[in-house]
Amino acid sequence: MLNIIHILNLLLPVLYLITVSAYYVDFIRKTAKLQNLKRYSLLITVALHLIYLLLRTIEFDHLPMTNKFEVFSLLALNIALCYVILEIWSDVRETGLFILTIPVIFQFLSSAFIKDLVDVPTVLNNKLLGIHVISALLGYSGFAVSAVYGVLYYILYKELKLNKFGLVFNRLPSLEHLEKLSYYSVICGFIFLTFAMIIGIVWLPQAFPNFSYLDPKLISTTVFWIIFGVGIMAKAVGNWYGKKVIKFYLIGFVVAMLSMFFANVLVKSFHVFY
Repeated sequence: MLNIIHILNLLLPVLYLITVSAYYVDFIRKTAKLQNLKRYSLLITVALHLIYLLLRTIEFDHLPMTNKFEVFSLLALNIALCYVILEIWSDVRETGLFILTIPVIFQFLSSAFIKDLVDVPTVLNNKLLGIHVISALLGYSGFAVSAVYGVLYYILYKELKLNKFGLVFNRLPSLEHLEKLSYYSVICGFIFLTFAMIIGIVWLPQAFPNFSYLDPKLISTTVFWIIFGVGIMAKAVGNWYGKKVIKFYLIGFVVAMLSMFFANVLVKSFHVFY
């Protein structure tokens, strides 16, 4: 099994790169053959990625979250999964080039530096912690995908203001559609992050003797959970739409990334296991 794991580890970044290349060629040339071929490539890549992480879990007897490069692989899969769901739901296949580039980067880093750890802290074998981490990563992935759609919205908006009706105008979905995709991505991210926070509030105090609700990572997570919650309510109840709501989501994402960087790099947290 170990040989299969190592082969898949080397194969996955190549498959993601092939998939993104197919999306790129289709974006430039818009060929009918590539419309389905690129989706099949993406589905096969995601399926093999799921198998790879499952095999790692079985072989090493812990969920793949014991070091940052295992987490990178999880994050790559989560972003790819978020995109797959949105593409199938909306049948918009022209934005994959921009979103799937993120999993390519994360999986290349993971495959290059990942380690096969057998002896890990006992807490990392806990299934509730695994659900907590995976839910949180799905939440962050939803926000990241939303940010990409937000950037595409601004690119198309600028092209329309300048009366440029070139490749971007012809390939990207409408502003209204991009706004919806960004909004639904935020909702998905918010739901998963809420679930992760509920598990954290209930279980983490029992698992960590040095647990504190004033932990920097918990504070930063709560801050951008509130930001995105306000953004969702503003659109659903306050009738925000268009550029205003997209700008709010993008600012929220930037604040989220800065706060996470501060919490993970500049200060100590009980969340650090490796």
